Amino acid sequence: MTKNIGNIERVIRAVVGIAVVAWGVSSNNWLGTLGLVPLVTAAIGWCPPYALLGFNTCSVKAKDSK
Repeated sequence: MTKNIGNIERVIRAVVGIAVVAWGVSSNNWLGTLGLVPLVTAAIGWCPPYALLGFNTCSVKAKDSK
């Protein structure tokens, strides 16, 4: 898997994920588990929908394998 999420977006995803999980815990709502998705994608730096759609917000370019 090649990283396709930039550092700024990873921080944003982590903050949003933590906020959603915290909301779910505080309101005793199972929808808070949806916050795990942005947390996991922020942790690994790869987003499956971005890969399918060809998006890449990561500023580091992959080296050519020759």
